[in-house]
Amino acid sequence: MSATILIVDDEDKFRENIQTFLSSIGYETIGAATLADARLNIQQGNADVILLDVLLPDGYGPDLLEETTKYDMRPPVIVITGNGDIDMAVKAMKDGATDFLQKPVKLDRLEEAVNRAVEIFTMRRELVLLRQANWEDSNFVVGSHPQMKRMVEIAKRAADVGATILITGESGTGKEVLVDAIRHRGPRAGKPYMPINCGAIQTTLLESELFGHEAGAFTTAEKRKYGLMEVADGGILFLDEISTMPLDMQPKLLRALEERAFRRLGGTNMIRVDVQVIAASNRNLEKMVEENIFREDLYYRLKVVHLHIPPLRERKQDIPQLVALFINQIAPRDGKNIVDVTPRAMDALKSYNWKGNIRELRNAIEHACLFCDDASIDLPHLPTDVLNPKDYPK
Repeated sequence: MSATILIVDDEDKFRENIQTFLSSIGYETIGAATLADARLNIQQGNADVILLDVLLPDGYGPDLLEETTKYDMRPPVIVITGNGDIDMAVKAMKDGATDFLQKPVKLDRLEEAVNRAVEIFTMRRELVLLRQANWEDSNFVVGSHPQMKRMVEIAKRAADVGATILITGESGTGKEVLVDAIRHRGPRAGKPYMPINCGAIQTTLLESELFGHEAGAFTTAEKRKYGLMEVADGGILFLDEISTMPLDMQPKLLRALEERAFRRLGGTNMIRVDVQVIAASNRNLEKMVEENIFREDLYYRLKVVHLHIPPLRERKQDIPQLVALFINQIAPRDGKNIVDVTPRAMDALKSYNWKGNIRELRNAIEHACLFCDDASIDLPHLPTDVLNPKDYPK
């Protein structure tokens, strides 16, 4: 992400060299030779991350650490030390510094430290924005992954016109959350919303659930039943796990989608509806079509707009924002005032493979919030299966 790095150091040449390097890797930079200049930039909101020398002409650099705690989106501080300042650096870390670097600074180490600090700032900013936002507007994290950004833009267009949408992705990637975001942002917001898990309904009952039935349509049909497609008229019908729909049911759904009409079981009248259909699957429907276990014509009818959510292991740059979302949801509920995650804990979260995707990440943060009594989630608070052996707290 784009961020502004404030470099506070009274050595002009050193400061200029650091600015040149950080600019070359995509960061905005501001230089300050004194604490007074640094304070002014911080007060004006110009600093997302601070590179801070220890000894400055007008004071002791780490004094800024306490001063920045009053800001909701306080910038992470990386302390820069000379050869004899290690004890100062260790104390600064205890006082809240994100990292420290020794002069002469190695550029690869600088880049690593700044990238980690920017992630922490991103999460802090996300937490503040989430706490200011409406719940419905903050429940879905877009993130910075290009495929996610493109997918959300397509989803907004599809929602605006009520197009049929097929959402695919592994279990736990957030398909239902995306559906929820679509239904709250489109013109059908506030209209009927009827979800059904196709795999949770007995095959013999699925047609009745979708289309309803007339009294006497079968032995136990004592009175008319309105199906979900009819109840959702004007709104949205969400068909979760569409891949589990029986083959003999699929042409009936296809006909209803194409004609925007259907008959109740045992009925003769065509019932016309205006329903946006959203389907979701964690299985590869295209492969199922090739294997003749899913109808090709239904697949393409559902795939008017195809939204694929990448697994979390392919969008790890979005983990800080997702963590912020979950802290925002969970910590207040548990009576905790958690404001961020330590760099080493964030490294562990980003290193883990997340086979359970976002759902597993949320469970990990819920576990961490339970055991965290501090302002920051750290390694000891994370589930042990998230940690690599080298990460285990000493």
